[in-house]
Amino acid sequence: MNLELLESFGQNYPEEADGTLDCISMALTCTFNRWGTLLAVGCNDGRIVIWDFLTRGIAKIISAHIHPVCSLSWSRDGHKLVSASTDNIVSLWDVLTGDCDQRFRFPSPILKLQFHPRDQDKVLVCPMKSAPVLLTLSDSKHVVLPVDDDSDLNVVAAFDRRGEYIYTGNAKGKILVLNTDTQDLVASFRVTTGTSNTTAIKSIEFARKGSCFLINTADRIIRVYDGREILTCGRDGEPEPMQKLQDLVNRTPWKRCCFSGDGEYIVAGSARQHALYIWEKSIGNLVKILHGTRGELLLDVAWHPVRPIIASISSGVVSIWAQNQVENWSAFAPDFKELDENVEYEERESEFDIEDEDKSEPEQTGADAAEDEEVDVTTVDPIVAFCSSDEELEDFKALLYLPIAPEVEDPEENPFGPPPDAAGQTSAAEDGTVHTGSGDKKRQPSSDGAPPKKKARTTTIELQGVPSDEVHPLLGVKGDGKSKKKTAGRPKGSKGKEKDSPFRPKLYKGDRGYPLDGAGMGVGMKGRAEAGLAAAGNLVTPSYKQHDVQGLD
Repeated sequence: MNLELLESFGQNYPEEADGTLDCISMALTCTFNRWGTLLAVGCNDGRIVIWDFLTRGIAKIISAHIHPVCSLSWSRDGHKLVSASTDNIVSLWDVLTGDCDQRFRFPSPILKLQFHPRDQDKVLVCPMKSAPVLLTLSDSKHVVLPVDDDSDLNVVAAFDRRGEYIYTGNAKGKILVLNTDTQDLVASFRVTTGTSNTTAIKSIEFARKGSCFLINTADRIIRVYDGREILTCGRDGEPEPMQKLQDLVNRTPWKRCCFSGDGEYIVAGSARQHALYIWEKSIGNLVKILHGTRGELLLDVAWHPVRPIIASISSGVVSIWAQNQVENWSAFAPDFKELDENVEYEERESEFDIEDEDKSEPEQTGADAAEDEEVDVTTVDPIVAFCSSDEELEDFKALLYLPIAPEVEDPEENPFGPPPDAAGQTSAAEDGTVHTGSGDKKRQPSSDGAPPKKKARTTTIELQGVPSDEVHPLLGVKGDGKSKKKTAGRPKGSKGKEKDSPFRPKLYKGDRGYPLDGAGMGVGMKGRAEAGLAAAGNLVTPSYKQHDVQGLD
């Protein structure tokens, strides 16, 4: 698309709703890849739905987890996706094939994941009631990051824009800046309210361009800082925020905050309702409030990396917010006129003659002489919007789009099944193809008959002193709003439940446990889990049974 022609002088923030994306099951979290061509959505039933954002169609569905997906992050080149679910498992996915490359099992729920912005071998993980963990994917090793106070382990963390430093913040308002490679403390400061009282850090977010970052705190104020000033102040510095953003009228607490793609605007989603507040970073003035459906609670917000588009999630549906595109026909030519009715055109002298007989032959100078030069039509100039400030070329190995298999509306169904020799051929063929779209969902249960794929390596991460009976806050939120969420999610979840019901018993083998369907976050969750455990009998390992019941309680 013509990213060079994006309006550079107009307002670069969305103004109105531009439709929704229905993921079949309830959406919980979403994130764009680096170019904004693909949107990954984590769902309640453990699936990851990848949308082609230009066509607004589903490009791939990965049956990733059994429990709800709570956090997602893309690698820099877009080929890998790392996900976390509420059963404390972190998985690394190959986006093209949909295969799981690695798994990590943590003792407590995962609040946030983030790929290193430049090094695809490192992932930052923020477990509950634990210091942040830096994973190295190649050798499955991990490093526990140092914290300011060992007794306060409600810590959030984030890489800076290029991954040189890791910023961590705790419940006492202390921000530590650590060197990513050595984990040495480089700088630190404390976020204080007006009366020098401390306030808990809820999240830290960095802009894609520039050195700014924001801190969302429990006192309902979003503070914007300059990263260069933080490093200059050093340890125990006292940097002043560039901006303090808040809703003075309603005292709104913020669920999720992020920068626009160019770093000029900041959007914050309200924790009370489906409302998005947009500020201009340089001045600090509120420029727009986008209101969603009344009575819905916001779960996640993501701003498109290069366009003025925002994706927000509430009640399991992804809402898209964009600018109102007004057709301006007069922009095609300076003397272009819009006509209400046909008029007779008066032809000027020699206007449509192939050769002007009266024209004298001028000398070839300037632009006419340049016509004889060869024009280079093979070299592709890099798109500036896709390049970082320290890069001149685009990443040509990047995965911008996913191939989509055509969907057959009325396939010729054979009620008696294919003959044995044909069954062998089809299973081998299906294993070799890229599973995309809804086809992936249908073939998944029959993969037992196909040649076995290489099993993903699972690594158990041992963290000292971390309680193992914590429940992810997402499950707590779901339980509180069960009456509303059930009505929104049940029709979608029940469709998938009926479709997958013949294959339901196979999922109990091994340590896969009990799958949650789209509506399974309400009251009947515990009862259904116990019924599933009883039906599975001794197929469920005792260790998983104990873990499952603890998590559900």
